[in-house]
Amino acid sequence: MKELVDRLMAQGLSEQQAYKAIEVIKNFTKEKFPLFSGAIDKLFDKYSPKEDDDYLL
Repeated sequence: MKELVDRLMAQGLSEQQAYKAIEVIKNFTKEKFPLFSGAIDKLFDKYSPKEDDDYLL
């Protein structure tokens, strides 16, 4: 997901806006394809940053 965030930021979005845009796309996709909502969640969760990821350690 970092690559997607970077691409959105290269188009002029802030990091916060990029993550919000991805969230909107995720929710839109789940609404349009409810049969695949579990798979969509797994896909986005797999590539999303984890709360316990601390790159400073």
